[in-house]
Amino acid sequence: MTHPRFAPALLAPVIAVTPVTLASGAPGAPGIDEQYLPASKAGLLTSRTTVSTVWATIQAQGGLGEIFYPTIGGPSARSVEFVVAGHGRAVRANAAADVRTSGNRQVFTARDGRWTLTADYVTDPARSTVLVSLDLRGAGFDLFAIYDPALGNSRSGDSGSTAGDALVATDGDVSSALVADPPVRASANGFAGVSDGRTDLLADGRMDWHYSSAPPGNLVQTALLRPRATLALGFAGDSRGAISAATTSLRRGFGPISRDYAYGWKQYLAGLRQPPASLRSEAARRLYRTSAMVLAASEDKQNPGAYVAAPAAPWAFGRDDPSGPYHLVWSRDLYQIATGLLAAGDRAGAARALDFLFRRQQKPDGSFPQNSQVDGTPVWGGLQLDEVALPIVLAYQLGRTDPATWDHVRRAADFLVGFRQDGFAAPWSPQERWENQSGYSPGTIAATIAGLVCAASLARANGDPAAAGRYLATADDWRSKVKSWTVTSTGPYSARPYFLRLTKDGNPDAGTTYDIGDSGPAGVDQRRVVDPSFLELVRLGVLPAHDRDIRNSLSVVDRQLGVSTPNGFFWHRASFDGFGEKADGSQWEYDLPDGSLITRGRAWPLLNGERGEYQIAAGARSAARDQLATMVRATGPGGMLPEQVWDNDPPAVAPGRPTYSATPLTWSHAQFLRLAWNVQAGRVLEQPAAVAGRYLR
Repeated sequence: MTHPRFAPALLAPVIAVTPVTLASGAPGAPGIDEQYLPASKAGLLTSRTTVSTVWATIQAQGGLGEIFYPTIGGPSARSVEFVVAGHGRAVRANAAADVRTSGNRQVFTARDGRWTLTADYVTDPARSTVLVSLDLRGAGFDLFAIYDPALGNSRSGDSGSTAGDALVATDGDVSSALVADPPVRASANGFAGVSDGRTDLLADGRMDWHYSSAPPGNLVQTALLRPRATLALGFAGDSRGAISAATTSLRRGFGPISRDYAYGWKQYLAGLRQPPASLRSEAARRLYRTSAMVLAASEDKQNPGAYVAAPAAPWAFGRDDPSGPYHLVWSRDLYQIATGLLAAGDRAGAARALDFLFRRQQKPDGSFPQNSQVDGTPVWGGLQLDEVALPIVLAYQLGRTDPATWDHVRRAADFLVGFRQDGFAAPWSPQERWENQSGYSPGTIAATIAGLVCAASLARANGDPAAAGRYLATADDWRSKVKSWTVTSTGPYSARPYFLRLTKDGNPDAGTTYDIGDSGPAGVDQRRVVDPSFLELVRLGVLPAHDRDIRNSLSVVDRQLGVSTPNGFFWHRASFDGFGEKADGSQWEYDLPDGSLITRGRAWPLLNGERGEYQIAAGARSAARDQLATMVRATGPGGMLPEQVWDNDPPAVAPGRPTYSATPLTWSHAQFLRLAWNVQAGRVLEQPAAVAGRYLR
């Protein structure tokens, strides 16, 4: 088909005044399936109300990334980006401009200096609408919004049409509507990479295709806007509801909605503990407030207490996994989040997290699933004993001694005491905290000992001394053996004993080998694999900070896993880790062959928080304060803490700055909040008194 074109001399003013509408549906179904955008987010938007069940992410590279609706458990949009056209060409704003993010505002400054675009983002507290206030400055340029829906967490089944002034998309029981004030000047529905408006514009700088509809496929919708406009993207169960949400938000206006949005978060922050004096810089206090809001925003509104790991889908997870594991709820991450909430003063949020865990506790055995959807449905089938133990510790920390809580705790503790698999008994675990190895892990053992001691305390409070005695006897036995299971005296890294990441067989002096996974080397002697998880023994009160094997293991970890960057000293999570970008900077992939050494795990800022907690326990408060400062420097655009920062290995993009790993990672933000208050108090506040009282006094 040959498409009529506007006269080039009249491109800017005429393209919207006399749009050509093609009644036929867009060709090229289903189009190209593009994965979700990079996981390096610069912002996370959602209101404090529960009636508005929409979350939007701001891309560090510019524009909006995944938009979640009706839960934070899966996206309903892939992106909203902007194209600027004029003077014979069109460019993607995020590719042709320098982008600066400050709060909920992004400023795009064209590298040729000919235009600037300011975008302010907000969600409507009264309905499920995302609003964007746009201001394009530059003579002779037009502004286009490119909306890529993924309704119902599916990128391939969206149908779209132009309905009056709205662009409507539908997939099953989820619909969206895109409207603008002033109204959209021209629109198009098409298929990604084939007949969509972005492909059309970038080809020759002109909007030639104006398809009024597109059947199910990889839909992309395009809207030509006025240089100054408010864009509203509403979501609902059907198209009528989506149009109503979007148009009602527009009538209310960006200014009033933005004020309502800000008021809700100001009220939330006012109800928390204010940043402690341990945070001496404004950047640190700003990260404190950001961290508190990130945790709160990561809770699902239909399923209270369901806090997800991150609002992102890094690497191959954004391509092949319909929701991605970071959109799931993990027992261990939820414990970390809850302790961060407790530190910040949101006790109610921490209690909701525990209630969620108890609602999804497995029957009849009392364990907890490796992870679950936000409604509690188990997803992956793994078992990690620290994920069974840490909910017990959280119940103790919350002071929950009621009979209903005790019933949940008893079932989990009994599971730990009686667990057997593959010829091994607890505290051997089918997986440890890094998810991909079985064995005797010092971090997992620390959690199980603490869990059983806390369970004994709750047992006594509920009149069950027999259970208390059984749990304490088991905890004491495991504590007496933790070093014989996990500390080697024959390893290559030190003449003195040091903790291993784990042992496969409980014999740390044996040269037992295993495959690292994630493209790491195969057949590695377990004595060559270390990680910092042994610090959990100190944090949870199982071993003292001055224990000589702990101290020597710190030196080993610093030499083997430490990395010095311009932003501070960081640590890799384990020896030979392959969970990260490839050596050329491209994304991590599933199921890479053992020994291929294709991917590289980088450094984890949350480990700075763990080291800081150890330093507090060891009496080195000033050193712990330095860890806070390092975490502040690890933030990316928008002040978000990442899962990983670049190390000095290729591609060495910006050592000490965020990689394309999950950002923001809720665990990282929770760790910052916790460390801030631990530094202030001069002690590890989340250390269970029952555990420390038994083993450290």
